[in-house]
Amino acid sequence: MITRLALTQLYVLDQQEALDFYCGILGMEVRSDFDLGFMRWLTIAVPGDPNEVLLELPVRPYLDDDANQEIRNLVTRGAGGGWLGFDTDDAEKLHAELASKGVEVVDPPTKRFYGTDFGIRDPFGNPIRITERAAIIGDPAEDGTMDPGKFRGPND
Repeated sequence: MITRLALTQLYVLDQQEALDFYCGILGMEVRSDFDLGFMRWLTIAVPGDPNEVLLELPVRPYLDDDANQEIRNLVTRGAGGGWLGFDTDDAEKLHAELASKGVEVVDPPTKRFYGTDFGIRDPFGNPIRITERAAIIGDPAEDGTMDPGKFRGPND
């Protein structure tokens, strides 16, 4: 039986630039940083959260140069196969802070049936969603907005 998610992976094109963004701007922390010879094992996490993200260079030794280049091209277009979702206590405030630091915002804060969220990209094009979850989750209307007549609790 699976008991929790421990690690996920995200391609980045420069690990130091990734650290500057994820730790310096988003406030995450380094959990591990090892030279394995064939790769640098670099993980980060939200402080106090046991789940880690591996920041991996898109270089597969078993692929040829053309295939590795195609992976890098996909990453820069936001189609590298991964994305991250984070929670926040105040989506509007965090959005303003990140925008003032020059973070690319691709979707402004929007109220939805599950809360308020917004979208950003890391320096490599990877999509990130940040959500302030609603205390009560409503059923979505056909257009994706919250129908105030149909509420249920998060555990219902």
